[in-house]
Amino acid sequence: MNDRLDRALGAFYGLALGDALGMPTQVMSREDVVRVYGTVTGFEPARPDNPVSAGMPAGSVTDDTEQAVIVGRLLDEGGGRIDPLRLAHELLDWEKEMKAKGSFDLLGPSTKAALDAVARGVPPREAGRHGTTNGAAMRVTPVGIASAATSPDEFLDRVVESCQVTHDTTIGIAGAAAVAAAVSTGVDGGSLAEAVAAAVTAARAGARRGHWIAGADIASRIGWAGDLVRDLPEADALDRICALVGTSVASQESVPAAFAVLAVADGDPWRAALLAANLGGDSDTIGAIAGAVAGSVTGLSALPADAVTTLRTVNSLDLRPLTTRLLALR
Repeated sequence: MNDRLDRALGAFYGLALGDALGMPTQVMSREDVVRVYGTVTGFEPARPDNPVSAGMPAGSVTDDTEQAVIVGRLLDEGGGRIDPLRLAHELLDWEKEMKAKGSFDLLGPSTKAALDAVARGVPPREAGRHGTTNGAAMRVTPVGIASAATSPDEFLDRVVESCQVTHDTTIGIAGAAAVAAAVSTGVDGGSLAEAVAAAVTAARAGARRGHWIAGADIASRIGWAGDLVRDLPEADALDRICALVGTSVASQESVPAAFAVLAVADGDPWRAALLAANLGGDSDTIGAIAGAVAGSVTGLSALPADAVTTLRTVNSLDLRPLTTRLLALR
């Protein structure tokens, strides 16, 4: 396996890894995570009282991975481009399938509101004008695999295509651009520091696209969040992330939180994903973002082989064919 393919696979499986480790603790407070699990050290099944992931077995991925696969498939079929209207219909079909299965893991608030608008006939360019949550950031990793961030304007165009229909706002695009650029930099051989720097630059550029929404600047918060946790013991760092950065579905919280987790873990994908799981809140998305970025820097070979086997087995998840095709689009 060549190094670039290893890193691309590391990004996609790293996303799935963080997603699955965070699945049972999502929507729990940090205090409840500590009370119930002590410390999450591996895959856990969801508790029956979890309102989102109840009934899901250990190692299960959620909407983060499944929607990223949809984005990846559309990129592949579109030769590197995404038709926003088709993405809208694909996501609506996905939610119908989830409901048919009895799943509670459905579309997030921004995505749901935007897609309901599309279903009523609202044009894609208008449907996502209020989307500020992290749905675009959680599914954007395939854009980072398929596109090189070395051409900033063209790269940002691809990011916008992946989130316009649901998150066509300065905040939504900034969050997605940060994640995609970090992954793309990692796939191209960049270090963790280079990936974080690319995330900040892309978030700043992304904040100049889409409909303006009042809110904290994601580019600034990524750097600030990393500084907050520098040299802290892990438990203290997690407490500080929860108290000051935040772990909600808001892009201004969860995206910087993921980069803070990366700083604490020093870019180790397994450690970063576990730390995210122990945060609670939107732990599956924070873990998915952190795992994708870390995996792009270290490669699939740095992910525990038994964990990757679990992801593949529990979810019937073979990401290699799609990842190979996405990489060919660069």
